[in-house]
Amino acid sequence: MGGEMLALAALAWAAGGALALARRFPGTSRALLAAGALAGIGAALATLPAGVPPVTLPLSLAGERFGFAMPPEALWLLGFGLAPAFCVLALAPPESSGRAGWLFGVALSLLGALGLFGMRDGAGMLIAWETMSLGGAAMILSERSSPAAGNGVLFMLVLLEAGAVALLLAVLVLSAHARALDFAVLAEAGAGLPVLGGIGVGALLLLGFGTKLGLAPFYEWFPGVYGAGSGASGAILSGVVLNAAYFALARALADWLAWPRAGGLGMVVVIAGVASAVLAALYAFQQEDWRMLLGLSSAENAATAVACLGAALLFRASALPALAGLAWSVALLLLAAHALAKGALFVTADGVRRATGSYRIRQAPVLRQGGFAFGIGALFAVMSLAAMPPQPGFAAEWFVFQTVFQGFHLPGLGGRLVLALAGAGLALTAAVTFATYVKLFGLGLLGAARPLTAPLGAGVKAAVGVLGALLLVLAVGMPLWLSALGGAVAARFGADAPAMMHAGPLLVPLSASFAFISPSLLAVAMPLLALLPLGALWLVRRRMAVRRVPVWFGGSAPDAARTATTALTFANALRTFYGFVYRPAAAMERDTALRAYFITRVRFHHHVVPLFGPWLFAPLVRLAHWLSARLRPLQSGRLEVYLGLIGLLFVLILGLVAVGL
Repeated sequence: MGGEMLALAALAWAAGGALALARRFPGTSRALLAAGALAGIGAALATLPAGVPPVTLPLSLAGERFGFAMPPEALWLLGFGLAPAFCVLALAPPESSGRAGWLFGVALSLLGALGLFGMRDGAGMLIAWETMSLGGAAMILSERSSPAAGNGVLFMLVLLEAGAVALLLAVLVLSAHARALDFAVLAEAGAGLPVLGGIGVGALLLLGFGTKLGLAPFYEWFPGVYGAGSGASGAILSGVVLNAAYFALARALADWLAWPRAGGLGMVVVIAGVASAVLAALYAFQQEDWRMLLGLSSAENAATAVACLGAALLFRASALPALAGLAWSVALLLLAAHALAKGALFVTADGVRRATGSYRIRQAPVLRQGGFAFGIGALFAVMSLAAMPPQPGFAAEWFVFQTVFQGFHLPGLGGRLVLALAGAGLALTAAVTFATYVKLFGLGLLGAARPLTAPLGAGVKAAVGVLGALLLVLAVGMPLWLSALGGAVAARFGADAPAMMHAGPLLVPLSASFAFISPSLLAVAMPLLALLPLGALWLVRRRMAVRRVPVWFGGSAPDAARTATTALTFANALRTFYGFVYRPAAAMERDTALRAYFITRVRFHHHVVPLFGPWLFAPLVRLAHWLSARLRPLQSGRLEVYLGLIGLLFVLILGLVAVGL
């Protein structure tokens, strides 16, 4: 049944994309895309804990038919990733949803993600990767929300194409040993690689998929691209697209490079994930735009999941299958919670844009006028991403720390040290992330500094409320949700770690004697405990009258807009403390009239400097410009030059053939 529903989803997305490309019936196109997303969610719910068995598609390349299969992990990530996509398409479409380009981009992104989840050979995987990348670019460019969108999208595409080249090289290296592109054969070839060869292929895979996941230094394209699109586009990119890229990386590293001495590769993956998470969290905290902050936060969450993947490889190489399964399962829990929470906040960002006219993070009474469902949904999403109980993000992050704390089981000092340092880095990430979402919620949704200019919209309120409710369902039912991963983890690592991750309503890191929590019980206990302060407040209100007096403004008339806490004020202390990372810059411009001391206007500009841009990407851009200037004579337009080049190429081919003979 799951296979048929996935086929229905693919047909709906293809039909919706075709209608969008024909510029006909945009409403029908969006309805087909939403129906396909609902079918994909239904396939995951109906099929888990089993997977979709392999089938041969009626598609071929160079005489080889494409295979398709969906393991349980892929269905898990697909289902949770499609939930925000469905809410966006069905309940809270952006202003650009009537544009053919945006709908076509959504169709390509969803089809590419489905292919990345399910394709069973290297060629199909690369085609799906390129389709997904093109879809994201089409979505952002069609929205025309920023004059500089083209620069950000071009930067993204350049990095994604660099990643595609790395993936192509990795597949070619493995296929040279396997003489085929099928994943099963590539896994056999990977098992026979020497240690250095395996680490080299692993580095290529980490580089390739890391461009989409936002691993350092590739997270630097996230602010420009996410900040040039709507929150709806961000919900799709940070949901199903991000999940597909993570699954492809996890499958490649775990299946293709399953040689016994993969511990070194696991340490490399842990270090790359933790370093990327720290940097992405630090830069997310400094953003003053909803979409840029949430985009960098997506890179931080993906990097944390990659660190868990590295821990799984490290534990498996040390013959600790239960701990390897624990780390593998924790990454899947983290990405499921992230997809729901981040989707809710991206939709919230669109609501803030409609209500205030801007995506800037500044005080406004959005929460007060959003209604109960909107407020609860946004609060649950922020709590989950800030790892506050009882939300699923809290359970996932608790499991992350419990996983790295198990490093003392490793036999080698190197692995123990890496996981200990990873714990410190992830603790810093968690602290900065908590402050980031306090800033986002406190400054972006609360306050009375400026009135709203328009209502949020019923669709936005409904979508945020639905996603927030799904977060609570995931948290409360975590012991049951874990059973959907048990068979897959046991088949991959030889131990049913998800079954050992809960004891009744308690969540435990394989053993209740080590540590335990229970979001299921907290969801009941926390509202009951909240009755105590509420009761005390009620008693005080009965005995004492509440006096409301204006805030003292130094004798001046109160002006809430001018004295409101800004995003810069909130983040400036950390910006100063980590100045060696941010390298902050500030400039002040004064407009004067008549004489220099009659100032009419003061303009203040501030920014933080990207860590890798000036030292890595800028020199590469200068090199590309230098090469293009030197190669420009080849585009002279003269026929004899082109004929000469063709002749040289012909001679070169003949020489290679002669050498081969």
